[in-house]
Amino acid sequence: MSISRRSRRAAGITLLELMIVVVVVAILGVLALPSYRKYTMRAHRTEAKSALLRLQTQQERWYLQHNTYTDDPEALGFPDGLSENGVYVISIEPLDGDLGAGYKAIARPRPGGGTNGASMVDDEECAEFSVTSEGLRQAAPDPHGRCW
Repeated sequence: MSISRRSRRAAGITLLELMIVVVVVAILGVLALPSYRKYTMRAHRTEAKSALLRLQTQQERWYLQHNTYTDDPEALGFPDGLSENGVYVISIEPLDGDLGAGYKAIARPRPGGGTNGASMVDDEECAEFSVTSEGLRQAAPDPHGRCW
C-alpha cells in the first residue's frame, strides 16, 4: 500500500509547486513588458519618419511643377493630413513665412491613435519629428539623439 501512495503522489504536482511557477512567470512578464513597449514604440516611430520622407519627395515633385512648395498635405497624398495608419498628423509650415523659400514638415502623434490601434501620444522621448526642404531632420525632445 505504501508503494501506491508514493506513485500517486509522484504523479502530480502540488499547489505550492504550481504557485512557484505562476510567480516566476509573473516576474518574467513584469520584467519583459517595459522592454516590449519600448520596442513597439520604436517600431511605430518609423511611420512618422517614412511619411516625412515620402512628403519630402512629393514636395520636390510639386516644386518642379509649380515653382513653389505647398502647405497642403492632402495635395501631396496624405488624406486628412494623416500618416499611413493615421498614427501621426502631418503639417507643413513655410520657412521665413514664404513657401517659395522652403518648408518644414512636422509629424505629431494623433490623439486617440491610428487605425492600427497604435497611439504614440505617450512617447516622451520622440514626441515630434520634422524635416525641412533643405533636408534637415529633427526630433523633439530627443534627449539621447536616437530618434532619427
